[in-house]
Amino acid sequence: MLGLFGSLISGLCILLSALMEEQAILSLALLCLGRVLLGVGQSFCGTGTSLWGVAKVGSLHIGRVISWNGIVTYGAMAIGAPLGVIIFRSGGLLLLSGVIIAISVLAIVLALPRAPVKGSKARPLPFRAVLGKVYGFGLLLAMGSAGFGVIATFITLFYRERGWDGAAFALSMFSAAFVGARLLFPNAINKLGGLRVASICFAIEAVGLFMVAGSVDPWMAKAGAFLTGAGFSLVFPAIGVVAVKMVPQQNQGSALATYTAFMDLSLGITGPIAGFIMSYAGVSLVYLLAALLVCFALFCTLRMLRNLPREEIT
Repeated sequence: MLGLFGSLISGLCILLSALMEEQAILSLALLCLGRVLLGVGQSFCGTGTSLWGVAKVGSLHIGRVISWNGIVTYGAMAIGAPLGVIIFRSGGLLLLSGVIIAISVLAIVLALPRAPVKGSKARPLPFRAVLGKVYGFGLLLAMGSAGFGVIATFITLFYRERGWDGAAFALSMFSAAFVGARLLFPNAINKLGGLRVASICFAIEAVGLFMVAGSVDPWMAKAGAFLTGAGFSLVFPAIGVVAVKMVPQQNQGSALATYTAFMDLSLGITGPIAGFIMSYAGVSLVYLLAALLVCFALFCTLRMLRNLPREEIT
């Protein structure tokens, strides 16, 4: 609920930014504040809904809960990217903020009647202990998330640098592949094990990022974005399933939240660092470096797969 209210306030900030367009500095400050609040709200809402779902159906199905949560999230991104462009062209920030506010209010109204879940009464592990057990898996997620970050943040600038149209469609290709992979392979994690699935996904994601970095035609960039989305799709649930098994059941919610924070942190760091690199060396290098980082994540995953006991990698 806090996350949804963050989204609502973000829409209000964008509305005020549009109304104060003549006061450039204040308008920009409100727009940036809205983005920050949206990020906080998305973090709260994404983690909260995952934990709520796990508590409803049990930790045995945590992989499917995370997968379905991602399907609806990135399905919304696939729809939202081109829809946002259409709305902005039709009515600018004013109309866009109205749509954001309306969607947020609808979500709050739908969420209010939902029954809460009871928290565990068992003594939880301290945060430091939970972090110590999941940080390795979180680092793998963070490296994989860099690929998603550069697609979501810089694909528009990449297209503009090349003089191409259709950046929003490339983002939709990413999101469609992300959703499609989770729908096509719902039981892959249970059958192959989390780390094995993650290693396959990292390999596909790296190929996609290399394609974007070396693209000489829009179709190559779109195909690269598609492969990046397909590869990144199962990284989060595949590694997450293994991570939460490292702690007792009463701490699995804390483990999932801590694990998720690595993705949020990665996305927060990727933007400024990639933006700095881009300003000196162009956008293509950003995608090349992200691909190399994902390759390193693949190497680390394979080493972890070799060293962990069999019962811990499934």
